[in-house]
Amino acid sequence: MKFCRRQVLTGGVAGGMVLAGSLLGARPVAAAQALAGRQVPGIYRLGVGDIEVTAILDGYIDLGIELFPSADAEEVTRLQRANFVPVGPSVRGAVNAFVVNTGEKLVIVDAGARDLMGPTLGQLPANLEAAGIDPEAVDVVALTHMHPDHIGGIVTANGAAVFPNAELVVHTDDWNFWMSPEIMEKANEQGKMFFQAAQAAGTPYAKRLRQIGDDAEVVPGIRSVALPGHTPGHTGYMISSGDQSLLIWADIVNAAILQFPHPDWAIAFDISPEVAIATRRRTFEMAATERLMIAGMHVPFPGIGHVVRDGGFRFVPVSWNYEL
Repeated sequence: MKFCRRQVLTGGVAGGMVLAGSLLGARPVAAAQALAGRQVPGIYRLGVGDIEVTAILDGYIDLGIELFPSADAEEVTRLQRANFVPVGPSVRGAVNAFVVNTGEKLVIVDAGARDLMGPTLGQLPANLEAAGIDPEAVDVVALTHMHPDHIGGIVTANGAAVFPNAELVVHTDDWNFWMSPEIMEKANEQGKMFFQAAQAAGTPYAKRLRQIGDDAEVVPGIRSVALPGHTPGHTGYMISSGDQSLLIWADIVNAAILQFPHPDWAIAFDISPEVAIATRRRTFEMAATERLMIAGMHVPFPGIGHVVRDGGFRFVPVSWNYEL
């Protein structure tokens, strides 16, 4: 229904409200509805030309401020207050995945953490179901990189493929790194857990594995984008249809309230921090200059929006759209 100034001034709207109020007043007062006690499914759909992208929430993770070695404590507090989030020793980040339906192929980009990183994650299966997406219908699992919060959800706890008919697509540099026994042997205990999770996730897809490089076509409408630093083969995916594009940029940002204003604040999980910082700055500049829409795995759900220059950089989330 569309309201106009004339209706308001002439009482057309007000009169309707009075009538509705009188009808409501004639009914008995109903008891209060029970509290739901939980959030609605984490799903958001967006059209990119003729392609449909669905953001799927896997949950959230709290990152200790100590994971950002360059972060200044006073500045962190200021940013927490400015963003109306709790002031304290951690910042909360979403864990998102994205399902891309090109009309010909169904592709999921990353799949959350399953139960590998705590009880606040692992919502992907329920949210896929709520979105009407059948894991057996997925043609391609495209990985941005092989950290546990991105690959945990592609395999069940007993080692079976969650997407049994899907081809696994991953950058060669990332696959070779995480599958290497020699590199794993040099890692600390926590690092070894990351290697073990990657190897367990990759195993059931070994016969359906496609290793890609930079600027490779995954399926028509989706190409890989080199975004190195966080991991050796850290990869984004450019979704393009007609004159519209969306860059799924993976872990360019791990903590939105910190790293948009301070792109030089690397996270401890960056394998090559200086490279990651340079990649983040370059990607921010590209997104801001080209007015390119981005989607991030750790940007507040649905993780989709734009980057603007604002002294430093600032994230502007997409407005809710009822029409794709």
